[in-house]
Amino acid sequence: MPFNIEEILDILEQEVRSYQVPVVDLIAVQTNDPYKVLVATILSARTRDEVTATAAARLFAQAPTLEALALLDEETLQRLIFPVGFYKNKSRYLAALPGILAQDFSCQIPSEIDQLITLPGVGRKTANLVRAQGFGKSAICVDTHVHRIMNIWGYVESVTPLQTEMMLRNKLAEKYWIRVNSLLVAFGQQTCRPVSPHCDSCVVSQFCPRIGVTPRKIKPSASSQPTGIKRMISWNVNGLRAIVGKGFLDIVKDLAPDILALQEIKAMPEQLPDAVRELAGYNSYFHSASKKGYAGVAVYSRIAADKVYYGIGDHRFDEEGRVLTLEFSDFYLVNCYFPNARHDLSRLGLKDDFNRALHLFLEDLARHKSVVVCGDFNVAHTEKDLARPAANVMNAGFTAEERQWMDSYVKTGWIDTFRHYNQEAGHYSWWSYRLGARARNIGWRIDYFFVDTASKSRMVDAHIMNEIHGSDHCPVVLDFK
Repeated sequence: MPFNIEEILDILEQEVRSYQVPVVDLIAVQTNDPYKVLVATILSARTRDEVTATAAARLFAQAPTLEALALLDEETLQRLIFPVGFYKNKSRYLAALPGILAQDFSCQIPSEIDQLITLPGVGRKTANLVRAQGFGKSAICVDTHVHRIMNIWGYVESVTPLQTEMMLRNKLAEKYWIRVNSLLVAFGQQTCRPVSPHCDSCVVSQFCPRIGVTPRKIKPSASSQPTGIKRMISWNVNGLRAIVGKGFLDIVKDLAPDILALQEIKAMPEQLPDAVRELAGYNSYFHSASKKGYAGVAVYSRIAADKVYYGIGDHRFDEEGRVLTLEFSDFYLVNCYFPNARHDLSRLGLKDDFNRALHLFLEDLARHKSVVVCGDFNVAHTEKDLARPAANVMNAGFTAEERQWMDSYVKTGWIDTFRHYNQEAGHYSWWSYRLGARARNIGWRIDYFFVDTASKSRMVDAHIMNEIHGSDHCPVVLDFK
């Protein structure tokens, strides 16, 4: 069936009227103020709309104008906009904004893209959004939803949002330029979601080719739900408190794992919101580092563990919250956050000690029952497990010493579950925040699920959820019976 983009967008125009309006659009409708649109857009980057709306309301109560913003220092701005993502960086951008606008633009918000992108905290997406929503001028704002959905539809075939923008400028009728972002952000947040999209209830499903999409599975009732298969997810969240502001609870609700193992939580349980410390429907277990804001692991399990083991009996690692083990009736779940060897390799020896101590610990457990080991191993095992192996042979995470330990670990019978099902290169679980590495898929596979040899028959499937954002890592999955 031919794909008629104008028909699709007209259908969505009617559909999203009942949806929650993206916060920047809402502010634009309520105020028609380029200053507030600009500030709200800066705040909204990598932040849930609900968090942005609350933070923007607090900020605008203190600084309703650019002149009032100039009177606030960084510390005050941090307090007002917390907990938006990267709030410290954003408070610095906002503190610098009045001075730069006074110096370069006579205290006026510019409307041209090449001028807007010179402002602190403003990239091309932000500039297009401000131009469209703040001034009503033609612009195509391409965020992750627009980029993703246009590729799902096959309307463009692109790798980066910038490529999508350039293609849409040449292909999409100009009358849709301003509103395409609002439509697809609302549609992408509530129906065509990055994880488990609701294809079953989508108003344009009959037109959609669903390129690269795995629709949600409608969960059967409790009485008819298949038994015996447990979905386990491991995720380095790079700060549990930070990811809460990026939709963590909604992501977990959508993924609905039986066991969720987190690494690098960087928090004590008492520092977490109640809804995170005691996640609804789960038993919560934490092994935090003694040092605040550092390392630490956690596990959420629908089934209560029979026993819980904190650490591996070596204070060097146990005080850093590196290993948390849950014992169930027929298997152990071992959640690990391996030390990083550091850029100067100053902790390479310590990491080798950890590797060997953990290996002995796991071998001992495997004598009694099945063992599932997951976590951030901080090493790419083979050249297939990172995008640029030749450039990283001497770097932490790809040294000969770290890879040799992985070789020995596998040779003793431990099974890399993802590689059991997929031998292709190009599948990664961590990307640097720098230079658009994730958009270009310049990454590393350093997050794993392993099982002992005797448990091979219990594996059902394993994969990587690289579509899930919120951290510099993405979740990895094991289905286990």
